[in-house]
Amino acid sequence: MMMLAVNWGNAAVVALFSIVLVFIVLVLLIYILKLFGVIFAEKKSATPAVATATASDGISEEEVAAIAMAVNLFFNRHDEESDVLTFRQNHDVSAWQVRNISKPL
Repeated sequence: MMMLAVNWGNAAVVALFSIVLVFIVLVLLIYILKLFGVIFAEKKSATPAVATATASDGISEEEVAAIAMAVNLFFNRHDEESDVLTFRQNHDVSAWQVRNISKPL
């Protein structure tokens, strides 16, 4: 009997209005994000910076490359088998003992 008391015309208007409002907000968000992209885009410089053979400290490009390679090797080291998982199984332990072992005291 409660379904007969609902004004389906008003319910349809509210549903249609909410759907249209959601799409309007989504379109506005698209334009706002595009505007942010235009505002915060990096400006390309007319003259690119020219790399010099030696820095002001007198370090050659070969020394800079060696230092960069050493830093890269130091910070990016990892296991050779980093994707291999090894599980040690103890067959002397039953499932009941494992349950009791993992209980907090």
